[in-house]
Amino acid sequence: MRDGRRPAGRSGARGALALRGAAARLGLKPGELELGVRLGEVRTVAGPEGRRRVPVAEVERLRSAEGFPDTLRERVRSVTATEGAALLGTGPARFTRLAKVGCFSPVMFYVNRYRALVWLYPAAELRKFAEREPALLTGSTPRGLRKMLDAGEDWRARNWRSRRVAQLAREAENAWERAAVAAAVLGPDQLAEVVDDPYERAHLRRLRASLLSAKGEPPSSRPLVEPLLTADDPDEILWHRISLALCLDEARAERPAPRPGEAGRPGWVPPSPEPAPAGGDGHGPGAESAAGAAVRPGRARPSAPVRPAGRTERSGPPGRPGPRGLWRRLHRSRSR
Repeated sequence: MRDGRRPAGRSGARGALALRGAAARLGLKPGELELGVRLGEVRTVAGPEGRRRVPVAEVERLRSAEGFPDTLRERVRSVTATEGAALLGTGPARFTRLAKVGCFSPVMFYVNRYRALVWLYPAAELRKFAEREPALLTGSTPRGLRKMLDAGEDWRARNWRSRRVAQLAREAENAWERAAVAAAVLGPDQLAEVVDDPYERAHLRRLRASLLSAKGEPPSSRPLVEPLLTADDPDEILWHRISLALCLDEARAERPAPRPGEAGRPGWVPPSPEPAPAGGDGHGPGAESAAGAAVRPGRARPSAPVRPAGRTERSGPPGRPGPRGLWRRLHRSRSR
C-alpha cells in the first residue's frame, strides 16, 4: 500500500489460525498464548483488520517439540509477585524491590477487583535470574541497588513498556509502522517537537498500535492504566524521541505520508486538531537488550530480553549512524 495503511488482509495470514483456534490446538488458554506471543515463543503474522494469526506451520512446529505440551506451558507461564517470590525462595517484599530496580521485568499486568495493579512475570525468566544471581536473593541488598530504591526508582512500568514496544516493533511491516510504535509512547508535546509536519503526525496516529491487550481494561481501571502507556522518565523519553527520528528518516525515504492534495486517494484521513501541550514531559517505552545481563551494584539490568530504555546503548538500525544534527534537534526543548 502506498500510503502505509494496514490492509484488510495479508498474504502471510493464509494458512493461519485465529489466536483462539491456535490456543486450542496448542492446549493453551488464550491468555497463555498471548503471553507466548509477547515473549516471542509463538510466531504470528498479520491477518484481517490487523488481527494477529498463528501460521499452521508454527502450530505444528510447537506441537512436534519434545515434551509438548508441558514444556510449552512452562515457557508461557506467568506469576504474580507473591508467586514469583515463592518460586525464587525469597520474600514478597524483596521480590518487589528487585523488580523495582530492573532485575527482572513484568510482561503483563491486570487491575484486580480491589482496583490494585498486579504485575505478571515470566516464570522461566525468574528461574534463570535465580540461577544467575543467587546472591541477590538473600542477605543484604547491594549498596547500588539500595541507592536506587532510596531515590524512589521503580522500573516496572518502564520495563513493561520496553517489552511491549519491542514486540510491536518486531510485528511492524514497514518503517512508518515502526515509527508509529515509537510515537505511541510519547506525549503530544513530545511528538510535536519530533514530528513537525501535522500530516505525518496524523499518519502516525492512524497507524498507532495499542500497548494494551485486545480486550483492554474496563473504564473504571483507566486512571490506573493510562499513566502506564506513556514514557515518564527523561532518559526514556529521549530514547524514544531518537528512535522515532531514526524511523521517520527511513520512512520518509520509502514514501511520504499522505498529503492534503491526496485527499481523493482511498483511505486518506485529514489530520485532527492537536491536543494542547500539557506543559510537562511526555511519556513512553524502551528497547530490547541482550538476555542474561548481570546485575551489578549501582546499575540494575533486567534479566528479561529487554533492557530499561535510555541507559546504555543507542537505538536504531544496526550499524546505521544517526542523522546529522539529530541530537541538537531532539535536545532543543531542553535548552530553552
